[in-house]
Amino acid sequence: MDFGFLSEYWYYFVSGTVNTIVIAILTVILGVIIGTGLALMKISRNKILRAIASSYIEFIRGTPLLVQITLFFYLISLPEFHIFGLAMDRYIPGVIAMSVNSGAYVAEIIRAGIQAVDKGQMEAARSIGFTSGQAMRYIVLPQAIRNILPALGNEFVVVIKESSILSVISITELMRSSDIVKAAIYRPFEPLIVTACIYFVLTFSLTRLLGFAERRMRASD
Repeated sequence: MDFGFLSEYWYYFVSGTVNTIVIAILTVILGVIIGTGLALMKISRNKILRAIASSYIEFIRGTPLLVQITLFFYLISLPEFHIFGLAMDRYIPGVIAMSVNSGAYVAEIIRAGIQAVDKGQMEAARSIGFTSGQAMRYIVLPQAIRNILPALGNEFVVVIKESSILSVISITELMRSSDIVKAAIYRPFEPLIVTACIYFVLTFSLTRLLGFAERRMRASD
């Protein structure tokens, strides 16, 4: 075991880690936006909206993420350009594919959180003159956030790990950076150990942070 290469190639791991975190944050934000819309569609009284949301969720959850990433890479054809050293013609389709996939799972998380709120809350809001939209926005969703926050945190952890699949379309995230170092030093084992440790630190730190947030919410009760 020789980790002397880190003195020369540490930058690849740092940049890969930063890119992985940025990808995960963008994916979760876009996934929550997509998932919220799908969740509201799925619990609506409109049969067409429910059918569209259900079909989307079932299809996305029933197909591999690797296939989805590859499809979006070929469907979204962008001219080659770079921002901060990132190949955006690959970065954008990758983030979109991850967000579309995450949105299907987030939709079920949000739907379950909304339906966990007592129906009397909606009825009480309507009885004092709130519209359905206002009741959902001001009464139901704020209560549902407490239910869904832990699950959304877990989704964030999953996204961090799943972002490694983006290396197949040459996005320079952590796994891709590890591959570059492996090819440069002709030693596969040590770069993978470093990569695994970085992923563990990221996910473990996030898990501890989520645990702290959950305890604070319980204390506020």
